[in-house]
Amino acid sequence: MTPARPAFRRAPFALLLPALLGLAFLVLPLVGLLVRAPWSDLPRQLTSPEVWEALRLSLICATAATALSLLLGVPLAWLLARTEFPGRRFVRALVTLPLVLPPVVGGVALLLVLGRNGIAGRWLDSAFGITLPFHTSGVVLAEAFVAMPFLVISVEGALRAADPRYEEAAATLGASRLTAFRRVTLPLIAPGIAAGSVLAWARALGEFGATITFAGNFPGQTQTMPLAVYLAMESEPEAAIALSLVLLAVSITVLAGLRGRRMSNS
Repeated sequence: MTPARPAFRRAPFALLLPALLGLAFLVLPLVGLLVRAPWSDLPRQLTSPEVWEALRLSLICATAATALSLLLGVPLAWLLARTEFPGRRFVRALVTLPLVLPPVVGGVALLLVLGRNGIAGRWLDSAFGITLPFHTSGVVLAEAFVAMPFLVISVEGALRAADPRYEEAAATLGASRLTAFRRVTLPLIAPGIAAGSVLAWARALGEFGATITFAGNFPGQTQTMPLAVYLAMESEPEAAIALSLVLLAVSITVLAGLRGRRMSNS
């Protein structure tokens, strides 16, 4: 039986006016970006060597950061959703902290831990000669730091919604916990993993603060699209607008894809 849809009422003017102002505040800057875009010169801007290098590096680093988030975030989400241990709420709060932490602060924290004089970075440099800051690998780590919470939250929600009795049935049939996770749990939560991966990838693609603090802004090595936008605004605003349009298109595509997935699952 199809539930009855709620009746819509006319909004009172006292609520309608600030709602429209809020909508205009969020939409008008995007409209201004589209209006001021150099459409006729856009192909040249997007195919210039500097812009293409920033695009290529951004796509590679965002994909690598998403892969790292999957490798570490899915087991972490399973730990939070399927096990009981002291301080679990505190651990969950720590996992979600990068969502509200200023990205620049995250970059400073990464430097203090993984920099050449950092807690772990000093050991990595002396023992293995590995230097992470101001390197492409530093971009990946900075992006993964801010993007992984999106994946963990999405996968944890999917795990809590999945019926654990399927895993218990697999265990009664002799499957180990790892086998049950791989053969039963992962297929059940695949939509949540996909949605979290897309969100993490989009967040990594747009990361700025932690990246410029931990990895710097070196063309061809650490200069991603957001950093290129920031730099181009000072000398070549049209290139900045072109890169901004690319990021806007990616964001719209991500939202449309997530909405389509949500509609198909409802």
